Amino acid sequence: MNSPEQPLLPQINSPEDLRKLDLPQLKILAQEIRDYMLAVVSVNGGHLAPNLGVVELTLALHTVFDTPSDQLIWDVGHQCYAHKIITGRRDQFPTLRQAGGLAGFPKREESPYDAFDTGHSSTSLSLATAFAASRDLQGQKHHVVAVIGDGALTGGMAYEALNHLGDLQTGLTIVLNDNEMSIDQNVGAMSNYLVRMRTDPRYGKTKKDLEQLLRKIPRVGPQVAKTIDRFKDSLKHLLVPGMLFEEMGLVYLGPVDGHDIAALRRVLKRAKQMDKPVLVHVLTRKGQGYAPARENPDKFHGIGPFDLASGQVKENGSGLTYTQVFGETLAALAAADPKIISLTAAMSAGAGLDKFTNIYPERAFDVGIAEQHALTFAAGLAACGFRPVAAIYSSFLQRGYDQILHDICLPNLPVTLAIDRAGIVGEDGPTHQGIFDLSYLGNLPNLVLMAPKDEQELQQMLATALAYPGPAALRYPRDKGRGLSLLKDPQPLPVGRAEILREGKDLTIFALGSMVYPALEAAEILARQEIEATVLNARFVKPLDQKTLLQTVKTTGCLLTVEENVQSGGFGQACLTALQGKVQARVEIAALANQFVPQGKRAELLEQAGLTGQKLAQRALLLLGGRG
Repeated sequence: MNSPEQPLLPQINSPEDLRKLDLPQLKILAQEIRDYMLAVVSVNGGHLAPNLGVVELTLALHTVFDTPSDQLIWDVGHQCYAHKIITGRRDQFPTLRQAGGLAGFPKREESPYDAFDTGHSSTSLSLATAFAASRDLQGQKHHVVAVIGDGALTGGMAYEALNHLGDLQTGLTIVLNDNEMSIDQNVGAMSNYLVRMRTDPRYGKTKKDLEQLLRKIPRVGPQVAKTIDRFKDSLKHLLVPGMLFEEMGLVYLGPVDGHDIAALRRVLKRAKQMDKPVLVHVLTRKGQGYAPARENPDKFHGIGPFDLASGQVKENGSGLTYTQVFGETLAALAAADPKIISLTAAMSAGAGLDKFTNIYPERAFDVGIAEQHALTFAAGLAACGFRPVAAIYSSFLQRGYDQILHDICLPNLPVTLAIDRAGIVGEDGPTHQGIFDLSYLGNLPNLVLMAPKDEQELQQMLATALAYPGPAALRYPRDKGRGLSLLKDPQPLPVGRAEILREGKDLTIFALGSMVYPALEAAEILARQEIEATVLNARFVKPLDQKTLLQTVKTTGCLLTVEENVQSGGFGQACLTALQGKVQARVEIAALANQFVPQGKRAELLEQAGLTGQKLAQRALLLLGGRG
């Protein structure tokens, strides 16, 4: 390596280069990585706080383990920025989360250092267990490492994997990235002592030798050994915080300061020597190295472009987001109904529930990253007479499909599903696009499914759901509203009734939710060419307003359906089914293709999908041109 005066980061093209650095150089490099990360994320947005917190851990992992031969799996993956920077993607990093650029999460097609495509929580331990079992089946000798956060460890899937791993007893290192605990100096002194004792190879050997020696003493030896074992176990329960993991069959090492590279390397080297499951407990600080993120880690967990000097988010337009409208309305409706309960799965702020939680803390439940539990918990509350509202992102709600079907819809319980981030989400990419919910919910009996065209209609739909005697779901985008003033007393809508916004004789445009205003724009463009279009706001996917649909299509003979969901099993196909055998018409379904949507700006992705006013007008002209 060159002299210390020169920046180190431009010289790092792979972990091989890292392994040539000494400890002082690694500390300098950690700061350079943080500076680079801040420069890029302040422009592109992204998951900043968790990534700032794992820089030293990332360097320690890549210097101790022989990646990519040793396989490294990041749970969720929203802490992989430093990993990407040092594994040959440094120069591409400014394209982070941009169309055609680097994904914000691990992606196998990007690099051999990305062992698996991740994006949802609590999957790493299942994957790592499988990778270790596959290694053993093939007679290979490499190491497998999983990095999981304390939040992800609240997911039940993680414990299912731990249970299996404890039974397999194969070599695997789990790094628990605990960024909620502080590193207290007094507790840290005892912890450091325990870490040194338990990570020193001589400790295990001495303990084993002592036990063997005691058991050789005639008559009293075995009993003395058993007594010492009992005393040792009692002491461990008092002093060692990892007894839960040890009871599950893992060796526990830690806790260790996650910003001390030397300590991290020492513990990871010890874990690497073991041929059994090991959990390394690492304490890190979200937002490390950037004061605004340290002071407000929730805000900087996932953030848009911001001013680097002040930490202030750069606002994109004015007006409330749909999420904010939902939160305001739910809090207002709860004032008149003490039976309303809010539920979320570790996304209270993201789902807009802060106000509700502050006003009604006893009626607000955040169950952690446990969507399945959240939904069955909601079902139980509903069975006991409450009106639970589960606010969950679309791409996360799919994790609890069985609970929606079996525990909510089958017993026909009045649970409201507030589906945030429905449709194109944008820069977070394919793991987070909410483009499947109409398809996976549309076939469930008893469920009312709706989508608002604007913020006032969202308010009305929330009131509709809370007045409905069975399960109901409303989906809304990650976007700002139309700038409309909020209704003071939103009233329920007639269930299953569409809204006629514009009447015409040449074409019916049947649009849902976020696509209603683009449909109106398309109708205006067509009107300039003397084509008169009827525009219907569907409001409801289930029950579909078949009466209004059939009446208008009989008149126009042409139907263009528009939705922000994949075509397969979506709103357009429900309309086709409704028309079948009743009305002859030319039909075009404007929807997202049946494929995963990469990262990019929401507006760009909608344009590419043909879901803009101009593109819809072009599709309508093609449809009309084919009419005999």
